[in-house]
Amino acid sequence: MMELIKDTKIDFIALRKKAFIVSAILVLIGVFAFVMISLGKANLSIDFTGGTNVQVRFAEKLSIGDLRRALTDGGIEDVQIQEVSGTSDFFIKTKLSDTEKESLASKITTILSTQLKGAKFEVLGSNMVGPGVGRDLKKYAIIAVVLALLGIIIYIAWRFTFVSGIAATIATFHDVLVIAGVFYFLNKEFNLLVITALLTIAGYSLQDTVVVFDRIRENTGKMKSRDDFGNVINVSINEVLSRTIVTGISTAISLGAIMIFGGEVLFDFAFALFLGLIIGTYSSIFVASPIVYAWRQKFR
Repeated sequence: MMELIKDTKIDFIALRKKAFIVSAILVLIGVFAFVMISLGKANLSIDFTGGTNVQVRFAEKLSIGDLRRALTDGGIEDVQIQEVSGTSDFFIKTKLSDTEKESLASKITTILSTQLKGAKFEVLGSNMVGPGVGRDLKKYAIIAVVLALLGIIIYIAWRFTFVSGIAATIATFHDVLVIAGVFYFLNKEFNLLVITALLTIAGYSLQDTVVVFDRIRENTGKMKSRDDFGNVINVSINEVLSRTIVTGISTAISLGAIMIFGGEVLFDFAFALFLGLIIGTYSSIFVASPIVYAWRQKFR
């Protein structure tokens, strides 16, 4: 219905070696990040490490620095503080489980009352995740990602070819690892929402790859007698390029709105999806299709 770009003739296959080098570097960074995450040496939320999350609302504006100083002076040092944008609410997260008789919420109330004399506040709620539950959640999150990728192999192999299934899975692994690497080096918190974003990215990448593969299959029958397979891939990607850009822009607008207006809680989730949108589009063009081409050239 809408074509932003018409009749392009970009030689994507000619760029495959440069793209493979870039992707290899990004994937190595992602693998390193994944290992560190598995070892628990990343910024993992209490969903995976166990701990307590307390939400506090102050009557007047308070800086994160003053709040952190008060908690540190009160004996709580291993703490993460997240301010809810536009409000006087704070999420106080500690990876130390509540093993004392006194709940952490009560302890924080006592500390803030002592350290911030005159400050009016209320504890809106608290929740605790035990260390065992956190370890199980981390294990099952990794299993969920792996099973999703295995499902991709089966689906693409059934719909197209086994080689296409492998190529699509490599591209999806590529996307997940790149996002994990970016989040690790930006010291972003890994929580259940981020895992949800990674699975959503896998689905988006798969959908974009299927569109390209479907056009390649269609053009293979039409152009087999007069064109080589590399040209078939180039023509196919150029034909769906406008559709890919329109889809990407419309999705990016929605994600941008969530990042701007969704608040602190949803920002990292939307940010992961936004990165995944860019990386997923790149991988369907410069990773999945060139892998099929390289396989065909080697074993034809």
